[in-house]
Amino acid sequence: MKTVAFHNLGCKVNAYEMDAMLQSLIQKGYQIVPFEEKADIYIVNTCTVTNIADRKSRQMLHKAKKTNPQAVVVAVGCYVQSDPSAAKAEEAVDLIIGNNKKKNIADILERYLNGMDVREESIIDISYTKEYEEMKLTGTQEHTRAYIKIQDGCNQFCTYCIIPYARGRVRSRKQADILLEIQGLVAAGYKEFVLTGIHISSYGADFAEESVLYEDVVNHKNFSKNSKHLLALLQAIDKIAGVERIRLGSLEPRIITQEFVRKLADMQHLCPHFHLSLQSGCAETLKRMNRHYTPEQYMEGVALLRKAFVHPAITTDIITGFPAETEEEFGQTKQFVEAAAFFEMHIFKYSRRKGTKAAEMQQQVPEQIKAQRSQELQKIEQEASKQFRSFYLGKEVDVLMEEEKELSGEKYWIGHTREYVKAAVKAQYGQILSNQIVHGKITGVLQEDIMLLSIQ
Repeated sequence: MKTVAFHNLGCKVNAYEMDAMLQSLIQKGYQIVPFEEKADIYIVNTCTVTNIADRKSRQMLHKAKKTNPQAVVVAVGCYVQSDPSAAKAEEAVDLIIGNNKKKNIADILERYLNGMDVREESIIDISYTKEYEEMKLTGTQEHTRAYIKIQDGCNQFCTYCIIPYARGRVRSRKQADILLEIQGLVAAGYKEFVLTGIHISSYGADFAEESVLYEDVVNHKNFSKNSKHLLALLQAIDKIAGVERIRLGSLEPRIITQEFVRKLADMQHLCPHFHLSLQSGCAETLKRMNRHYTPEQYMEGVALLRKAFVHPAITTDIITGFPAETEEEFGQTKQFVEAAAFFEMHIFKYSRRKGTKAAEMQQQVPEQIKAQRSQELQKIEQEASKQFRSFYLGKEVDVLMEEEKELSGEKYWIGHTREYVKAAVKAQYGQILSNQIVHGKITGVLQEDIMLLSIQ
């Protein structure tokens, strides 16, 4: 029995695909071992969203070969897809497999091990494919929360982003396949489902108009074609017996309309946790980024969510140091994020990606200025996050417990609220709370990012 070690880099889509690949190899009789151990085969699911991601991908590939020089090292995913020649040139790499070929990894690997030429099978020109790469999970690496991939690809072509070249154009998964997968995972004990994809707001953009939808969304004049399909999917998931929580991945700000939000608020199991990608609070910077909204439109969406839900968690992404970003423009972003009062912000220093329009722009911002601006935003984020959590002091919440941990010499069960606020309850001897939703009151702050929960 051959041993296989996996290492995953990047986004939740990658994590879902890694689980699917792992599952397919187990079914073929491979034994999975930790990445740090000696294995016959190493598989690195790569990322290319930034230069740092590229570097980490290369580092893990070389680490694998160093651990066992006789092993077969397989590079999979976005780094491979965006630059196949560079991936092939890596001394540590024996086999490359691009996106939309991950579902075939067991067969490709088997043919390679038998001495067959698999170059034509392992990578495609993803810019022209219209096929969604169907994978189905029966379990995940996480035991309480299941990530469900609903689409792949992106048609937005933001000027800084390499992902459309690594992932191709929008390809949506059939609603029936998604529902079937969730039903199976519910039967396996999962309670929370996170819908993920490269651009989930585009879910259904490639569907024919006659595609089957759900309930009264279908002919509503106030919904775009894309939001109709996403809403229809959410409504269908909300009806599945045993689904306790539905959580959305990153959303396009333009999808947040009054009617869209009203439909979300009607769903029993949808978590009031919304990630709306901002990138900049400056209108001119957004134009250079090819983002198709203004700061004012974004803030209108935030207001709609806060009107429809009680204290919803709103999180975002910010890029600092985009080409030609002046101090004045950065100041506008600072003012914007202070006013928005986000629960969390993922702050990225602009990374120049070969092949994107932004890479050729003049007035590239020095790294030290990017770092300084990033630090300023992190300070704002820390204070806003603290303020958001303080709202829950004295309030009753439901927490999906995930793991037992020792903190400051005491053992606690730790999980998340519907808003994704982390909360902990002191563990009792012999008590097993994993994958249980417990009701209690927030009584204090255990650590900076963990609230203290008291249960009856």
